[in-house]
This record gives sequence, C-alpha cells and structure tokens, in this order.
Amino acid sequence: MNNGNARDRVIQDLRGLAAVAAPGAQLPSVRELTARHRASPVTVAGAIRQLVAEGLVEARSGRGTFVAVPPRPRATPDLSWQTVALGPGRPGEEEMQALLAIPPAGAIPLSGGYLEPELQPAAALGVALTRAARQPAAWQRGPAQGREDLRAWFAREAGSGLRADDMVICPGGQAALSTALRALAVPGDTLLVESPTYLGALATARAAGLRVVPVPVDADGVRPDQLAAAFARTGARLFYCQPLHANPHGATLAGNRRVRVAAAVRDAAAFLIEDDYARDLTIDGEPPPPLAADDPDGHVVYLRSLTKSTAPGLRVAAVGARGPAATRLRTARLRDDLFVAGPLQQATIEFVSSPAWSRHRRALRTALRARRESLLAALRRHLPDLTGQPVPRGGMHLWVRLPDGTDDVALATAAAAEGVVVFPGRPWYPAEPPAPHLRLSYAAAPPDLMDEAVRRLARAFESC
Repeated sequence: MNNGNARDRVIQDLRGLAAVAAPGAQLPSVRELTARHRASPVTVAGAIRQLVAEGLVEARSGRGTFVAVPPRPRATPDLSWQTVALGPGRPGEEEMQALLAIPPAGAIPLSGGYLEPELQPAAALGVALTRAARQPAAWQRGPAQGREDLRAWFAREAGSGLRADDMVICPGGQAALSTALRALAVPGDTLLVESPTYLGALATARAAGLRVVPVPVDADGVRPDQLAAAFARTGARLFYCQPLHANPHGATLAGNRRVRVAAAVRDAAAFLIEDDYARDLTIDGEPPPPLAADDPDGHVVYLRSLTKSTAPGLRVAAVGARGPAATRLRTARLRDDLFVAGPLQQATIEFVSSPAWSRHRRALRTALRARRESLLAALRRHLPDLTGQPVPRGGMHLWVRLPDGTDDVALATAAAAEGVVVFPGRPWYPAEPPAPHLRLSYAAAPPDLMDEAVRRLARAFESC
C-alpha cells in the first residue's frame, strides 16, 4: 500500500467534505476513513493532523473530527488613546529605521552600515562561538564589566592611555554610546558634535534629552578653532567625535589638529567621546593612534566596536574612561542589562586572538579598496559631475556633494524607485545642512554591481 497516496486521498476527501458542510459539522471517523481509503489508522491520523494545523478541521478528544468553526472576528481595536499618552515622537527615529531597513528584493544597496555577508568572517566566528558554547563556564555569570581578557584586548587597542579595569564591555557600539551619554550628561546638558555626524549619535543624544550643537568639519576633520568657540559659547562639557574615517563624511582628523582639539577639550574641562568605529576599516596606509593613547588626564572616553568590521550579529563593543567617569560608565551599564552574554564574549576574544582575525583584516582591506574603486569608477562614467571630491582613506562610505538646489531626500526616493538604495545627507546634520549630499556605501554591494547601481542613480537624477 502506498501510504503517501493514501494520505493524499484522505486529505482531499476531508477537504471536499469540509467545503460543503456547515462549520461544526462532524466528519467521518478514523475507522470510516480507514475503510474507505484502505489506509492505516496512522496514515489517517496524520492527514487529520495536517488539516488541523491548517485550521480546516478540529479534532475533539473522544468525540471525533469536525469542520472548524471560524474564529469570531475581533472588533477593530481603538489605540488612539496612545497618541495622548505617549506625547510627541522623538526626533531621528524614522531616519534610524530607514537606515536599518532591509533593501527590497532586486534593489542594489548603496546604503547601510554593515559589511555585505560575503565580507563577513562568518565561518571563523561560527567556529569560535561553537567552542565557547560547549564550555559550561561561558554560561555562568562573569564580571559585570565584562571578561578581563576581553577588556584587556580593547585597552591595548586604545593605546597606553587605558587599562583593562578602565573598560566596560557593551552589546554593540550603539549601546556603548548610549551608556556614555547617559553616564556623563543629564537631560538639558549640551553635547557638541561634528557636523555632519553619525545619525545614531544624534538620535541617542536627543532621546537622552541633550541639546545638540554642531561644530563644522572640513576635509581634515573637525575645526579646532570652531570647537573652542563652541565650548566657550555654550559651556558644554561633552564633545562626540569620530577622528578616524568619520561617518558620514569620511575625514580623518589631521595630525596638526589632534593637539589643538585635545587642548580645546582640556581648556574647557570637558570630555571627548572618541568613537573609534573604523579602526579596522582603513584602506590606505596605517591609521593614526587613537586620541585616547595620548590622554594623561582622562579627558577622552574611548569607544570601540567590532560589529562594523565583522558582522552585525557580533554585538560586542567596549567603552572606557579613567577616574570617576569610569565608575559612572560601569554603573550605567549595570542599570541597562547587567552584563553581556558570556559565550559571545568568549567567542569574541578567541576570534580576535587567533590568526583568523589578522587574515580577515587583510582580506577586508583588499576587498574594501576594490569596492571603493569600483564605485568611484562608476561615478566617473555615469555621474562625472559628482567626482573630484575628497576620497576617504578608509571606512565604508563616500560623502558625495550634490549640485546646489538638488533635493537630496527626493533624489533618494527617486533612486529607490529605480532599484538602488542611497541615503540622503540631510538627516546627518544636527542643524541646517550647508549643501545637499548623498552618503553612498561601498561595503554593502559587490564590485560587479557598482556600475549598474550608479547607472540607476543617474536615471534617478534625470527624473528629479
């Protein structure tokens, strides 16, 4: 007997009966179906289970099988009260959701802040996590501030200015940034930021109730004279900065400005939050040391994430400071989630301590260079008016100045309709943007798609 065919016959029989019977009507018993289709009771029971899972029939213990009664339609809920209870929305939330949105099928992503899967060391991370998960000690509660060996690794990466005891492990760079802002400021305080700056920093600062004040940047990074003036005018005690391959504009703080920026922060008796997200994303030359490496008096709060240079799922970062600021960072982390999962921490230290980490960084540098050059070549072919701008020596993005009068938001919308995802420049500014820009990411799509992506972007230009 072919049980597969018998099962199908039973299912079709019951479907036909249920289609013409009233809801709640009883269907033939297992015994009847067994005889009718010359099937075993096990086969009949399996067919009934499948139809129960589909919601077509109901099996009532001791009574038999019945045509399912459709659920009573629920009244449309009235959630309008939440509008009053929640109050106004927080600025930046829609932009953050757009930044993290998954591109639609068929679209070429020139936006996003993570490596394309092909560039991620998924196999090496999987091996490290498998080993960690098999060790019972990894599942136990460890130090709230994180594993000592992992903290020591992050401290060494920051230079000689920080020790393991100064660091706190966090579940990703965004969490580390949120911790730093809440630990070092209170609602109503002023936060100075580069303009433009990381969209997530703006959203987090505003959600924390901070007043965000922009400081201009150019091709050499933040302008020290304008930073000193902003400290003097606002009385701010906190400055958020990405000195290396800043997101979105790509500039690296020039060597002759590092001392002047440090002096401006020191003279204001302020903290500088150094977001060193791109240390492993340098393409040309070697990156300068972190500002934290030359900070004897504890003005620099150092933040380093591994997510951008590995994979979105490796939510591991660290934030560090010296003195009472470090105590406040540890306390703030405790209030959030107590500690980061032990297996993830152990897998991370195994990965960054292995030869696979060095191999990944070398391969990543080569791959990012190829993608950056492919994107630049495509721009020269299809949108030559957008070339001739500073090319970042690392990171993931090109910050493209658009012709005056261009509506960057409308252009991004038109590009999406053409099947290429780009991000407008406007949301990256804490105040009015001086000019329209696009942020074009070269890390989220393979080189062989860059030409087609820019071709689609050129069509969007024509339609705007």
